[in-house]
Amino acid sequence: MSGPRKKTDQIRLRHLLTDLGYGQAERETDERFALRFHPVAEHIRAFDPDVALIVGERGTGKSALFRAVFEKKLLLALARFARDPRLPSGRSESVVWIEAHPLGKEFPDPPGLRRSLEGAGAERALKLWFAYLIRALRRQLEIEATESLRRIWEARGGSPVEVLAAFDEASDEPVLALDRLDAQLELEDRWIFVGYDELDTLGGYDWRAMQQALQGLIGFWAAYSRRWNRVRAKLFLRSDLFRRHANFGGADLAKLAANRAELSWSDRNLFAMLMKRIANTHQDLLDYCQSGKISFLEADSVLGRVPKLETAEAARSLVERMLGQFMGASSKKGRTFTWLLDHLRDARGHVAPRNLVRLIEQAARKEAVNVKVRTPHLLHPTALRQALEDVSADHVNQGINNEWPWLHGLRERVRGKLMPMGAGELRELLSSTWGESWGSETEEVRPPVDSARELVDYLLELGVVRERTNNRIDVKDIYLYGLGLKRKGGVSTRSR
Repeated sequence: MSGPRKKTDQIRLRHLLTDLGYGQAERETDERFALRFHPVAEHIRAFDPDVALIVGERGTGKSALFRAVFEKKLLLALARFARDPRLPSGRSESVVWIEAHPLGKEFPDPPGLRRSLEGAGAERALKLWFAYLIRALRRQLEIEATESLRRIWEARGGSPVEVLAAFDEASDEPVLALDRLDAQLELEDRWIFVGYDELDTLGGYDWRAMQQALQGLIGFWAAYSRRWNRVRAKLFLRSDLFRRHANFGGADLAKLAANRAELSWSDRNLFAMLMKRIANTHQDLLDYCQSGKISFLEADSVLGRVPKLETAEAARSLVERMLGQFMGASSKKGRTFTWLLDHLRDARGHVAPRNLVRLIEQAARKEAVNVKVRTPHLLHPTALRQALEDVSADHVNQGINNEWPWLHGLRERVRGKLMPMGAGELRELLSSTWGESWGSETEEVRPPVDSARELVDYLLELGVVRERTNNRIDVKDIYLYGLGLKRKGGVSTRSR
């Protein structure tokens, strides 16, 4: 192949790498979603009928897995890649997947939810979830519905006061209706799975309201999961929320928790996920992957080309073909293969799959502007280092806009500080303005704890910061740049 042709091909491949689907899940067609979704065998266990709790750290793909099954109906396709799965009947018509949260306008907004639970005990939160379950199952309950059930459906979903009033008037009818439905499902060998996602948005900025709502939901299913055999729940919950807010419910909850599915990503699965996205983006990229000694299973009719990686090490040949062997002229700057994931890890060692995708996309964009790489590689280490700062900023902003609105206040308080710093110094820094707002909006935002000491402990638990020797606190790169922090002796990647 001639030199100019090679250069043209490299430009084309690099352009294709700029669009691997980061942040597009909400807008993707069903076909494109399936082609980009990677089936992790261990994650499929989440759909075992006896598993109600699906728990994972921030960024582990809980919502993507939820959408894959509850919205895109991909379970049968995913099951082909699971190891001896215990799943509901293979007949798609025998299984109904119902999204019970989020419900948009059919569920209270955060202020309405807070008002309805304020000053109430655990029983009111439990009733609220029972009432909204009745509403979610309207189509399945309508045939034998009583007038009292119809009043629950006729109440405006955005008004929890109306819904709860109708539920209270119904007395025993809701539980009797669910009992009848469950018995009919068992007789006909059918299932209904009710799914709950985005639970970290409950209550908006009010973490106490979130706690109360979460405890009500978990308490409800802890109590009723043993009553109904064919109406089953799937609760997708962030790990830290589970640890902090699921601490009640007795023996029933203990059983739910003991059989929970934990979502995590091994290095092998992270590389396989990336390669699946790359290979299914365009035939030319599939060819490039195969030239990098990556083998694929026979094309799946729904999920496309799935890489066959026995170990993470099996991905090294393609990574080094794409990025080069070293992050500089020699191994002194680090090996690209290990750098790629190590610099995306949080303090607990977790890598969010979306951050790996984002890193490659951003590096491809930067390389296109300032080409330094040589064939057959596609991306230069400089572009990777620069892209890491963008990924960190995006990771922090996503946290502020979604799971952790109080992270804005943390960023404003630590911006420009040097890391590592003493734990006492960090606590003092946070204490000095503890009473001021922690949000970027006019609405009051508070951290999900009551003191600076507790917040530092929480940051350690979340993996935002880590402890070093001599009672020092440090921050990994995935949060360092996004929080506006600096490392002692460090140089911005922009100047490299």
